[in-house]
Amino acid sequence: MSCLVKSNYSHQLSSTAMAMCSSFCPQIPNQLRARPICPFPTKPQFTLSVKAFSSETSNASSKADGLSTRIGFLGLGIMGSPMAQNLIKAGCDVTVWNRTKIKCDPLISLGAKYKSSPQEVAASCDVTFAMLANPESALEVACGEHGAASGMSSGKGYVDVSTVDGATSKLISGRINATGASFLEAPVSGSKKPAEDGQLIFLTAGDKSLYELVAPLLDIMGKSRFYLGDVGNGAAMKLVVNMIMGSMMASFSEGLLLSEKVGLDPSVLVEVVSQGAISSPMYSTKGPSMIQSTYPTAFPLKHQQKDLRLALGLAESVSQPTPIASAANELYKVAKSHGLSDQDFSAVIEALKAKLQNPPK
Repeated sequence: MSCLVKSNYSHQLSSTAMAMCSSFCPQIPNQLRARPICPFPTKPQFTLSVKAFSSETSNASSKADGLSTRIGFLGLGIMGSPMAQNLIKAGCDVTVWNRTKIKCDPLISLGAKYKSSPQEVAASCDVTFAMLANPESALEVACGEHGAASGMSSGKGYVDVSTVDGATSKLISGRINATGASFLEAPVSGSKKPAEDGQLIFLTAGDKSLYELVAPLLDIMGKSRFYLGDVGNGAAMKLVVNMIMGSMMASFSEGLLLSEKVGLDPSVLVEVVSQGAISSPMYSTKGPSMIQSTYPTAFPLKHQQKDLRLALGLAESVSQPTPIASAANELYKVAKSHGLSDQDFSAVIEALKAKLQNPPK
């Protein structure tokens, strides 16, 4: 069996108060997109011969001489399914699990194996990835009855790519480490389309050796990766990023509605914004559909509000004022109350429309 691995780097393999580490490691160098072919036989343990890489130049890529691993993937929702699919299409040996088995069927048809519990997946695989919707689900799948930790042992690795708070990540890490296995948190920046295209950004922290071992797998699923030090730092970085994103979308929604109300064409506003200093792919991608009041789900609104809530908890733990994010969070809560939880987070604009139609007396 062979796999295609991106060679953009050296191929080395709920919600409670948080105590976050504050030292961050340097950024990993920019990626190359070349895909050399490497053998990927099935063996009980995963191994990789390690080569040094340069942080000075994008040409400093090295090839894995020998890589073999059995990969587990837990959670096949809007993000997990395309991530696992990219691993399968790359020729990797993947075993999947999801609470609703029907979501596993498309991946099984592509060649994935199936196990009936996270424990069985972890027991049969060398490294197990988990992509769950919230801290409660992440903790249950990792540490609950028949959870992944029950199937972990020395020499195995657990990589949680869910977005959770630092306290939850540390709880999971402690439970995994107690089995003798290694833990890496690796929340992703990106939504449905980047997940499908293998363009995610991994924000990793935890066991450095495990990070080096799974780097080729992260490169299949993503375009870049950062190693940020101790467990909790990856979670913190992801929450800060999504706090900014949620606030940006709320402000963008206000701008679209204001432009229309004063007689401007909101489509032109999208074009102007897209060519200026505040240009963002989010505006140019989401803007046209928002103007049409359609919100195809790439990142569910309920998850954006959850991330804002967790980010506000993080800020509270270090006495950091966040008035803008706090106001944005309230707007997303209003949107949820209007039944928009499963719509894309850009549907937050509907909460503003509701306020316009029903102004306070």
